[in-house]
Amino acid sequence: MRTRLDTDALLQRLALLGVVAYLAVFLALPLGTLFEKSFRDHNGAWVGLANWLRYMETPSLVASLGNTIWVSLLATAIVVPLAFVYAYALTRTTMRFRGTFRAIGLLPILAPSLLSAISLIYLFGNQGLARWVLMGNSVYGPIGIVIAQVFYCFPHAFLILATALSIADKRHYEAAEVLGASNARIFLTVTLPGVKYGLVSAFFVVFTMVATDFGIPKVIGGRFNVLATDIYKQVVGQQNFEMGAVVGMVLLLPACLAFAADRWVARRQVALLTARAVPFTPQANAMRDWLLFAFCGLIALCILTLLGIAAWASFIQYWPWNMSLTWRHYLFSNADASGWSAYFNTLQMAALVATFGTFVIAFGAWLVEKTKGAEILRGVVQFLAMIPLAVPGLVLGIAYIFFFNKPGNPLGFLYGTIGILALNTITHFYTVAHLTALQALKQMDPEFESVSASLKVSVWRTAWKVTLPVVSPAMLDVWFYMFVNAMTTVSAVVFLYGPFSKLASVSIINMDEAGFTASAAGMGIVIVLTSGFAKILQSLLAAYLAKRTQAWRMR
Repeated sequence: MRTRLDTDALLQRLALLGVVAYLAVFLALPLGTLFEKSFRDHNGAWVGLANWLRYMETPSLVASLGNTIWVSLLATAIVVPLAFVYAYALTRTTMRFRGTFRAIGLLPILAPSLLSAISLIYLFGNQGLARWVLMGNSVYGPIGIVIAQVFYCFPHAFLILATALSIADKRHYEAAEVLGASNARIFLTVTLPGVKYGLVSAFFVVFTMVATDFGIPKVIGGRFNVLATDIYKQVVGQQNFEMGAVVGMVLLLPACLAFAADRWVARRQVALLTARAVPFTPQANAMRDWLLFAFCGLIALCILTLLGIAAWASFIQYWPWNMSLTWRHYLFSNADASGWSAYFNTLQMAALVATFGTFVIAFGAWLVEKTKGAEILRGVVQFLAMIPLAVPGLVLGIAYIFFFNKPGNPLGFLYGTIGILALNTITHFYTVAHLTALQALKQMDPEFESVSASLKVSVWRTAWKVTLPVVSPAMLDVWFYMFVNAMTTVSAVVFLYGPFSKLASVSIINMDEAGFTASAAGMGIVIVLTSGFAKILQSLLAAYLAKRTQAWRMR
């Protein structure tokens, strides 16, 4: 007779196969189809490297690759130092209002990337309030792209660096002071080496985000082409799908290289804290604290200004000729046929992504971490779960076009529905959420499962009664991460919506293209407010869960 343990092991293997099937169908197979399409013509005939040779012989397309790389490098070179100083001020000083500055620094996460581009148009565009600042240069092009990307990427670099700077051993600093090292020398020999892996990780994350973003160059790029806008032009503008596939594969290269470099650096990282470490506590230094307070105040002012300009412009009657206030720009049906339905589609999609996505990701992470045996299946799940981090949203979107529209695909009915938008978004943001869930599960001692097995308690009951309550705060973080990204994503879904499934981020692009910039700004502000409400809800639920399920941490 089959024992309960045997039954549990069989069910776990079947569940692992289910996760593998999900990642294969919604990630591996679409990417494989995209790769194959780059070697075929518009009739489906095999043409080998002809498309690739045509790409290399098209100067404008090759120039886009160069534009993408240098803009990404420039934006990264600006973002990382700014984020480092901001994070240093919040973690290594005693200055006031650090909590407020942290909240402001994270605000851009709540907004779609193209909202910053719209704000820059109102500030520095042809009719902008401060167009004189650019001294005759146009904001439509690399200048606007870089400034908008700095706003968009800043909080992501800040989070990485704040985490790196918060981990420090006070003994290293005490030893340096005893040896008579100056503050500058301590910074160069203790602080920077301690966060070098965080700096490298922030560099590659920001570079990848800039290189693969579509919304900002689409709104403010003008005639300055990058790979992301080239894909859009080839697929939507010219219906040249095979060349779009080639450009998609080219866009995949810098993202994959950055991902590989980041993984290589991560493997070389060693533990900075030991069991004997003494937590670092910053000491007051009036001059340093005031200087960094002024710096953080300037950064916070820039962030609030960009968000504030977008909010203000959305109420202006007719910029800049009639500055009276009106609500008419929030009657979105006057600017886009989908009207408010685009927002409600986004809300529906975000709820699906956050709920179903959190379940799938958390379940997959639990199977990887807590399943005994089945090493090959667990390894396959872990490998597939890491791939989305290196796949730009546009590439995944165009891969879905080819895969789900392929003749004979039984899942073709999903194309153009809210369902495919949700599945695409879950897959696109799978990796970070998977790693978050995995890290939370790793904090639990494997003895929980061993004791349950010895008592002949089902692993499913242990997971429900013990594991889930303990890791519930991390799962709530995953829920919020998936919800906000679903609300703000542009590149991952721009190719996949149908007549009745247009999303708010896509509607912003359409309204901006049609000249209804104020309505586009208004829709962006609605997304920010919705994401902010979700953050408040998450905080309240986290406090509730802390009382109900985390009392053991207070012992």
